[in-house]
Amino acid sequence: MTLGTEHWTTKGDVRLFLWRKAVTDATCGTILFVHGSSMASQPTFDLHVPGRPDSSVMDWFATRGFDTWCLDNEGYGRSDKKRAINFDIANGAEDLAAAAEYIFSQTKVRKLLVYGISSGALKAALFAQRHPEHVARLALDAFVWTGEGSPTLAERKKRLPEFIARNRRPIDRAFVQSIFARDHPGTADAATVSAFADAILALDDSVPTGTYVDMCSKLPLVDPARLSVPTIVMRGQWDGIAGVDDLIEFFKRLPNPDKQFCVMPGISHASFQQKNYLMVYHILHAFFSQPEPVYRG
Repeated sequence: MTLGTEHWTTKGDVRLFLWRKAVTDATCGTILFVHGSSMASQPTFDLHVPGRPDSSVMDWFATRGFDTWCLDNEGYGRSDKKRAINFDIANGAEDLAAAAEYIFSQTKVRKLLVYGISSGALKAALFAQRHPEHVARLALDAFVWTGEGSPTLAERKKRLPEFIARNRRPIDRAFVQSIFARDHPGTADAATVSAFADAILALDDSVPTGTYVDMCSKLPLVDPARLSVPTIVMRGQWDGIAGVDDLIEFFKRLPNPDKQFCVMPGISHASFQQKNYLMVYHILHAFFSQPEPVYRG
C-alpha cells in the first residue's frame, strides 16, 4: 500500500480537500481522479477491501509510476459544505481548476491525466473544454451527453421537482447498494459493495442535488466540438446512465483524432468497484501510457 498525504487548497474562501498517492520518482504522469454524484473521492479511488487485491486504483497506478491525486468536490467529503447552493457540475469544474493550479504549484507538471466517472466525467469534460492547456489526456467513464436512451436518467427525472426543491439529498446503505442493483445485478461482489458503503457513509449522510438536477434537466453541458484534447469514452456494457447511441454521436464529434471508444464487458456503473475492475485499470493505463503519435499527417 502506498502512503497517502492530505492537501488543502482554496477556491475563493472555499476549502477543498485533496488526497495524493505517489512513489518516489513518479515519472509516468500525474492523474487527477474525479468522483461522481453520490460519494466523495477516497471511497471511490482509494478503497481497501480485504481479500480483494488492488482495490485502490490510486495504489495500483502509483506503483506503476504515476503521481495520483483526487479531490472532494465542494459539498462532499472533507471539502467545505457551508454555502447554500446545490453544488452543480459547473461549480465542480471550477473545483478542478483550483485543484489543478494547486497540483501545478506542488509539482513540475503543467498538464494532467484526468479521469472522471458519471457526473465526475461531466465535470472533467467541462474542465477540459475550458482549460485544454491543463489536460494531457481525458478519460470519460459512465459519461452522458444529451441523456437520450438513459434508463437511469428517465427514472431519476420522476423525482426532479424533489431535487430542485432542496440543495442536498440523504444517502444510506440501501441507496449505495441500489447503485449496483439497478442495471444488472451481479457485476459487483457483496464484500466490495459493503466496504464501499462503509467508506462513503463515514464521510457523508447526504450529498448535493446539483449534479442530479443538471443531468435530468440541463443536458447537454459539454460541446464535443470544443473538446480538443485526446479522449477516451469508457462505457460499461450494462451501464444505465448513458445510451450507446448518445455516446457514439458524442464520440463522432470529437475533433482530435487521438480518441478511443471502449465498451467494457461485464461492467455496469461504478467501474472500479466491479468484479472486472482490473480490466478497467488496464484500459485506463493503456490510454494514459500511450505514446504520442510520431506522424500526424
